[in-house]
Amino acid sequence: MEPQGQPVANWLARLLTYVGYILAIPLFWLAIRIVQEYERGVIFRLGRLVGARGPGLFFIIPFVERMIKVDLRIVTMDVPRQEAITRDNVTVRVDAVVYFRVVNPEDAVVKVADYIRATALIAQTTLRNVIGQSDLDDLLSRREQVNQRLQQMIDEATEPWGVKVTAVEVRDVNLAPEMIRAIARQAEAERERRAKVINAEGEFQAAQRLSEAAIVMAQNPISVQLRFLQTLSEISTERNSTVVFPIPIDLLSIFYDRARAMAGPQAPAAGSQSPPATAPDG
Repeated sequence: MEPQGQPVANWLARLLTYVGYILAIPLFWLAIRIVQEYERGVIFRLGRLVGARGPGLFFIIPFVERMIKVDLRIVTMDVPRQEAITRDNVTVRVDAVVYFRVVNPEDAVVKVADYIRATALIAQTTLRNVIGQSDLDDLLSRREQVNQRLQQMIDEATEPWGVKVTAVEVRDVNLAPEMIRAIARQAEAERERRAKVINAEGEFQAAQRLSEAAIVMAQNPISVQLRFLQTLSEISTERNSTVVFPIPIDLLSIFYDRARAMAGPQAPAAGSQSPPATAPDG
């Protein structure tokens, strides 16, 4: 015969087994961790840093170990619009976008409470500082240099947190309406100045060419006659009723001298009175 307390012991054993099964299932789910390819799991054991694990399937000791997952993908963060004064005392409103990622998961968890918020705040302050150290022309025409400067400064500030800033882009620069009109007037004045400079350079080059041509013609007189014939050829193609031919004065002087030689002494001019004739005395 079985002892009298044997059924009670068996019943307690079964009960403990069932309770163990019931407790084992949630403990199993608490112990298992799956880390994705783009993640790393930072493990703490009794408050001490163990290290980063991943990717793959991992088991931790419930209530003893703790895992914090960190995303390693690039994060796109909008920097709210910041109002600042440039170095040339112009009030502007500038917004930007920052691209960053975690390169050291352990530092991102241990050295800063919230690396995303910390990066956002440091980006805002750095944006205002860079605007204050830049001219308005730099923000409008040299934006790539401003972006590189922002990226370097933010990256240096976030490097101890295990964060790498890959790029910073200034998206929009807003100005006051009166400043926009002033810039438009300045641009128009600049275009007029360039047009005048180009015209002056053209006139100067044309004067140089004319001076060189005059020197060549003075050294070679036959070129003057060729130019004269070319001018006559160009005039003949036009439909003009009157054509004036320039004749050298030396050529006219020859005909004038011949006319004077053939005429001889000049006759008295018409209308002049001759002295009256007197009759001889007796």
